[in-house]
Amino acid sequence: MTKLSVNINKIALIRNSRGSNLPNLEKVALDCEQFGADGITIHPRPDERHIRYDDLSILKSCVTTEFNIEGYPSKKFMEEVIRVRPHQCTLVPDPPGVLTSDRGWQIKEEGSFLKEIISELKEHGIRVSLFVNADGREVMNAKEVGADRVELYTGDYARHFHNDRDKAIFNHIEASRIAGECRLGLNAGHDLNLNNLSFYASSVYNLKEVSIGHALVCDSIYYGLKNVIQMYKRCLD
Repeated sequence: MTKLSVNINKIALIRNSRGSNLPNLEKVALDCEQFGADGITIHPRPDERHIRYDDLSILKSCVTTEFNIEGYPSKKFMEEVIRVRPHQCTLVPDPPGVLTSDRGWQIKEEGSFLKEIISELKEHGIRVSLFVNADGREVMNAKEVGADRVELYTGDYARHFHNDRDKAIFNHIEASRIAGECRLGLNAGHDLNLNNLSFYASSVYNLKEVSIGHALVCDSIYYGLKNVIQMYKRCLD
């Protein structure tokens, strides 16, 4: 079954808004695991508006499932990731100040940079996933620069899902097929939710993992965190 990694950035955002430790990020991560999450994802950004770099060691020490740190490979980010050594590092092309990840890497243009970054992470035993658009050429490019996995950007899929779900999923099916041919692991993420996740997971090939945060936290306001994690897991079953 496809694994569900819960992104807890929005929990950290709520915590930071009052300058205290409520909600307690460590406890939320442990509760997510207890409620059925297969992993915990965080995405520290330069302004530390949600996840702070001092959260990394605390979470690494308590997370017993898969720990995934995603972000832009700045000097500070790389130093912190290598220090903590998560199970997986997902590299995203977010420039400083961006609100949210909204595109994949243009790997041909940044191939030398990515190859060096990926090699450094893998030297420290960290699995590397590259955030890419649902484009078979980018999947093949990810293989060339040494990535272990690709994470398909699903923002466009989610945006067009209600208008024409077959058209919205088409490029993702093809990209997932090519990932299998390249022997790359396949992850997916961005704007997946209870409405579009089941169709996505049942359509693409060999989907190993989805990371979901914003929609899951929003749903938790109405249904509760424990119930929502089980609802998302059922979408993946």
